[in-house]
Amino acid sequence: MEIYRQLDRIPNMEDSIVTIGTYDGCHRGHQEIIKKVIFNSELNNSKSILITFDPHPRHILQPEAKLPILMHIDRKLDFLQSFNLNAVVVIPFDKDFSKITAIDFLKNTIIKRLNASKIIVGYDHHFGFNRQGSPDFLKNLSIDSDFEVEVVEPISDQEMIISSTHIRQLIQNGFVRRASFELGWVFGFEARVVAGSGRGKDLGFPTANFVPIEKNQLIPANGVYCIRGRINGNSVYGMCNLGVRPTFDETDFVMEVHFFQNKVDDIYSEIITVEFLERVRDEKKFSSPKELIEQLEKDKEICMRLIQKYN
Repeated sequence: MEIYRQLDRIPNMEDSIVTIGTYDGCHRGHQEIIKKVIFNSELNNSKSILITFDPHPRHILQPEAKLPILMHIDRKLDFLQSFNLNAVVVIPFDKDFSKITAIDFLKNTIIKRLNASKIIVGYDHHFGFNRQGSPDFLKNLSIDSDFEVEVVEPISDQEMIISSTHIRQLIQNGFVRRASFELGWVFGFEARVVAGSGRGKDLGFPTANFVPIEKNQLIPANGVYCIRGRINGNSVYGMCNLGVRPTFDETDFVMEVHFFQNKVDDIYSEIITVEFLERVRDEKKFSSPKELIEQLEKDKEICMRLIQKYN
């Protein structure tokens, strides 16, 4: 899979099947679109191309909203590798690019440079200045043009449309298992291990504090989670606490993980992946460290049972 991060680096294509979107999370609905791109490209002996953006357009157009995202761009590209697309175009999204009209982007990039014979988009996708490039916009232009348009309808489960917005809401409310089902992969992110206070070690549960690589990373609701870590290519299970450690009257938000099979002293400053398998409980203030330790033992027992499903 070729990756292009500048429009002027894209070679002129003879023929291609193109999709456009932010693809945050690459959820099951997104995956359906990508599979259609691959299928059509193989059927027509064309190039399969996905166009996406970095940073997320809303971080430029609505910075005050501080949209948390599901995937760092590098994780997204790693995930897309598995689909065997011919190319992914990552457009650097900034104020100047946001002013390009849908018709100009369509003509100068999608048609002129990529020579798209078919454009496949999701039912709710918009692009171009003021979001002019709607599915209907594409369909109307295709009538007198040399490209086709296919609009992919949403995927629903239990009458709920699978979307990045809904998945973000699930994660923000702690429903990580359900979110992973809608994503089609276990929700998690890359993070750097940083030095902590050492409080976990004093309790008999040494922890690694971590900070997401993606500064706008979506974080699950405060609480305790059963997690799977990936360290230097190896999978290790553990339990993770997200919160402010109320038992010790602290106020700073902390993300920390206790691995069941790994010495945390060996991984400081390293990049790890933390995958949130299931939520165990809410964060709680305990009357004493002793009571907290007793609860942590129970949390570990629960996690040890849960991970049997993931081995």
